[in-house]
Amino acid sequence: MLRVGHKGADLIVPGNTRASFDAALAAGVDMIEFDVLRERRNSKRTGRRAKQGDLLLAHDFQHEAQLTLAEGLDHLSADAFSQIGFNVDLKMPGYEAQVVEMLRERELEARVLISSTYRLSLATIRREAPDIRVGWSVPNLTVDPFREALMLPAAFAGMLAARAVLPSRAASAIRSGACHALMAHWRLVTPRLVRAINRAGGELYVWTVDDLTRIRWLDALGVTGVISNDPRLFATSV
Repeated sequence: MLRVGHKGADLIVPGNTRASFDAALAAGVDMIEFDVLRERRNSKRTGRRAKQGDLLLAHDFQHEAQLTLAEGLDHLSADAFSQIGFNVDLKMPGYEAQVVEMLRERELEARVLISSTYRLSLATIRREAPDIRVGWSVPNLTVDPFREALMLPAAFAGMLAARAVLPSRAASAIRSGACHALMAHWRLVTPRLVRAINRAGGELYVWTVDDLTRIRWLDALGVTGVISNDPRLFATSV
């Protein structure tokens, strides 16, 4: 099971930052996941002004980004990270070519898995950069419905429905070449999903898991990798 640090190591040091990437490396991860957004407005960032159109390391627009994508990739290109893979999660469509170009400039394409909830983004990358691996991230939700009591019945119904159809849809996407991997929320992972993806020749990465018992269960299930905010948990998961 590959050990993947979410935003670096977001529970150790605030994520999508140099310090968080360093913390993930110190914790012994195999991969580092980070998020990419395009700046839509001028905003303060580390004492400077982020220009509209800049690619930033950010999960959403609610928090100020500390790094541009270029700055983050320059840090991750250092020798210290030479054995680490990267999961580049595109939060919105429309800037796929820019991301690919910046990865190629630093010769990182062989170590990268680019993921998105948007199948259009994956298709764009497959067309423009067929040598770069891509992952389809599910589900596409902006809020966690399980955190709202009134939404729980609908949330459970939606989860069961997704579990029923996801194995065949994921396997079909992998076999067709639309993606190489599925990036699934842990609530959607079942033994049936693992079997379907294995038979299709794909990979399954599970997000975001900060519970040791669940990490051990997923490891025993045979998933490809687990993405955690606290990569220190991996040291005690075996």
